[in-house]
Amino acid sequence: MSKSLKRVRAALVAAGLEPDIRETALARTAQDAAAAVGCDVDQIAKSIIFRGLQSDRAILFLTAGGNRVDEAKAALVAAEPLGKADAAQVRAQTGCSRTLQSAVTGRGR
Repeated sequence: MSKSLKRVRAALVAAGLEPDIRETALARTAQDAAAAVGCDVDQIAKSIIFRGLQSDRAILFLTAGGNRVDEAKAALVAAEPLGKADAAQVRAQTGCSRTLQSAVTGRGR
């Protein structure tokens, strides 16, 4: 498991989740990841990273693979307006590329 993926796993565990992480070939969509590991798309944790327009920090949201993140609701959760995070910012702040090539399934504790 890569260092980046280990950091993701540690963060998920710290947030009270029990992730089942399986490294796969490139999966560009949640559907691709689900097919690669043989599960339903809603069992895949899909991530989207926004940029806080006031803080300029990368903010990660996770949702079921078949869902979309509502940007207006996400802004309320983040307590600031959000914009698109670019790849350079994501790598600089997280050490990860915008796309982790792994399937993450799991449940909360």
